Amino acid sequence: MSVIAARPAPQRPLPFAAETIAAGLLDWYGGNRRDLPWRAQPGVTQDPYRVWLSEIMLQQTTVTAVRPYYENFLARFPTVESLAAADADAVMAAWAGLGYYARARNLHACARAVAARGGFPTSIEGLQALPGIGAYTAAAVGAIAFGRPAVPVDGNVTRILARLAAIAAPLNQARAAIGAAAASLAATRAARTRAGDLAQALFDLGAGICTPAAPRCAACPCRAECAAARLGLAEALPNKPPRAARPRRFGVHFWLEDAAGRVLLRRRPPRGLLGGMNELPGPAWRAAPYAEAEALAAAPAPAAWRRAGEVHHVFTHFELTVTVFAARVERIVAEGSLCARTGLGSAALPSLMRKCAALAAAQPAGLAAG
Repeated sequence: MSVIAARPAPQRPLPFAAETIAAGLLDWYGGNRRDLPWRAQPGVTQDPYRVWLSEIMLQQTTVTAVRPYYENFLARFPTVESLAAADADAVMAAWAGLGYYARARNLHACARAVAARGGFPTSIEGLQALPGIGAYTAAAVGAIAFGRPAVPVDGNVTRILARLAAIAAPLNQARAAIGAAAASLAATRAARTRAGDLAQALFDLGAGICTPAAPRCAACPCRAECAAARLGLAEALPNKPPRAARPRRFGVHFWLEDAAGRVLLRRRPPRGLLGGMNELPGPAWRAAPYAEAEALAAAPAPAAWRRAGEVHHVFTHFELTVTVFAARVERIVAEGSLCARTGLGSAALPSLMRKCAALAAAQPAGLAAG
């Protein structure tokens, strides 16, 4: 759930003591802010490129996972202009492993749009008009990089607001109430004067104090104003509907290596899941497992195929089990491109394919010559 609410209607009553909460958050943030590579030090102007890059990377991903990718990506593309000028394959290769690959395609398109106009727009409306920037990201970049009075609402901030205002409705029915709570904070003096610090204080509070399980209410700067804490409901909120079980799907992928140590790769379609990334060849994923004879009938070339094992991977909406077959032949004659085994680490391979490649490459002695 992602919401942006700013400049609430004057007649709307505040759902909690927003001015008190915002001021307390800023006081707490002064002594408890996290040191993150995309954050400018106090008193230093934020670089909108770094803020935007971090926000795109952090979507659906944790700070711990993002940090090394962010630092490596920034070393490779230090400015929005360098990213805009880069080849799409280089961008996808630098993104490989972070998942949700449409983000990388949109990131590249957005960089080109920003470079073409000579810099980032400074308004939230202007930011949201860029490729790949939705309401949440526009609010985050607008507040942190340009001081726009906005409250970017991600999962952490949703949880904080639901607890502060004791919003008991299921989250899928609570959008208006969460928006009203965000709007009340966006209208405070803190948001008008220190919007970036207020947004990042909320992020840090959600990461370390107002956590999903066992929130540290005794250490929370908002405790005195938190309706859920007063009612003893903090751990019960937000009210998340039970998740439906993820469906299972099955696939087969083939590691085919030639005598020169080159591996056959294919490019996935530019749109859709893992769009534009490289993969080991294989038939379409489906709901039923492949029998071995059926799987081998889809092999990219005749060879003495050997079953290397299975890889399990979880996507947002389904779980996938892939059977990996491997073979070595003298020469590969098949549709696709050849990549040196030693170069796979820098190829645009998604995490799933890296798992498949690692499984097959770990058993070279078992690969029969074709």
